[in-house]
Amino acid sequence: MTFKALLATRPEKTICVDLVALDDDDLMPGDVTIDVDYSTVNYKDALALSGKAGVIQTFPLIPGIDLAGTVRHSSNPDFVIGERVLVNGWGLSQTHHGGYAQRARVGAEWLIKLPDAFSTRDAMAIGTAGYTAMLCVMALEHGGLTPAHGDILVTGANGGVGSIAIAILSGLGYRVIASTGRAGEADYLRALGAAEIIDRATLSEPGRPLAGERWAGAVDAVGSHTLANVIAQTRYRGVVAACGLAQGSDLPATVLPFILRNVTLAGIDSVNTPRSSRETAWARLGRELDPAKLARTITTIGLADVPGVAASMFAGKVQGRTLVDVNA
Repeated sequence: MTFKALLATRPEKTICVDLVALDDDDLMPGDVTIDVDYSTVNYKDALALSGKAGVIQTFPLIPGIDLAGTVRHSSNPDFVIGERVLVNGWGLSQTHHGGYAQRARVGAEWLIKLPDAFSTRDAMAIGTAGYTAMLCVMALEHGGLTPAHGDILVTGANGGVGSIAIAILSGLGYRVIASTGRAGEADYLRALGAAEIIDRATLSEPGRPLAGERWAGAVDAVGSHTLANVIAQTRYRGVVAACGLAQGSDLPATVLPFILRNVTLAGIDSVNTPRSSRETAWARLGRELDPAKLARTITTIGLADVPGVAASMFAGKVQGRTLVDVNA
């Protein structure tokens, strides 16, 4: 039987993405074959489809760094037919076919068994963005932060990571400050749990290497001058979790916040995180992410809509999480 897939090719210097019909012989090696229910659109997916960052390293390739579905066939005893599973990152959309298809085949070492709290739809409503948000929260906690230490700033607040981070942190009792360039969406951010909204313009331009102390910690998905300013305004012994580069990959900062205020900068990688940490993050998402708040973040699209949504991400027009129903 054939299945639908988005296939990325590069006939010349630009990437072309087409909806095509493939069969199992077109899948890549792996010991578990999955009937995919849902994928999602993350900022990294937008980068992959645009060709801007060289995410896709081999062509032709099915993009999509996330997928969730049920096991169709398995030669690995750890996974059985009918079991619900998910994959985030690893080689998906880089060197291995990803989630923008109705079928996938991967190595069992990449798979996570779905927590009982989640359907496959829930898992992809969260996706890499939400899983990354939880890794950021875990990093803040690892650095010793609790709600009693003070406010937590979330930059890129309207995006996937930002939206889920606000929901998780507020649910854990933190007072959350949301930084956004879309003041008209303040009600959305407050509904997720943000106590205060600030204009991203106050952080996005070159600033002082050491400024007044404002927050105990931060989750930053923006990078560049924004991250530098966030660090410069972090309180003594604060923690900043950095997980993105929406503004840029540079960091025009000094060592002053680190050596004078003992600030910790924690880097967050979602692609190659060990399975034990992934399982911890997903288990906590099942316990600590309010389903009602998650529901507020979701927009659902079909496979054919993915390229358009990815392009809209660069224009700052995508709010929250974009769920891809690969069977729509």
